[in-house]
Amino acid sequence: MDYTGFLANIAILVLSGFIGFAVISKVPNTLHTPLMSGTNAIHGIVVLGALVVLGTAENPGIPLQIISFIAIVFGTVNVIGGFVVTDRMLAMFKTRPASVDSTDGKN
Repeated sequence: MDYTGFLANIAILVLSGFIGFAVISKVPNTLHTPLMSGTNAIHGIVVLGALVVLGTAENPGIPLQIISFIAIVFGTVNVIGGFVVTDRMLAMFKTRPASVDSTDGKN
């Protein structure tokens, strides 16, 4: 068996993990929330890729179906989480309505 392609893919995965950690660790704390919510939204590509692979496979085996299902579930959760974080972050910058003072005698 030729494992050259498999080993190359594993090497790319490991190196991209190290590079991603190095890049994210250099980001200031004030930019973490917008950066992470944006990258989580981009994670929708994983959902689309898993759907395409599962949909174009002529006779998908059980392992391919399981891996695709896990990718779809995790990708969907990550995308939704990214949008929830972004919504909460933007809600912090909205102005609150002025509170009504109950001591002014108006009903």
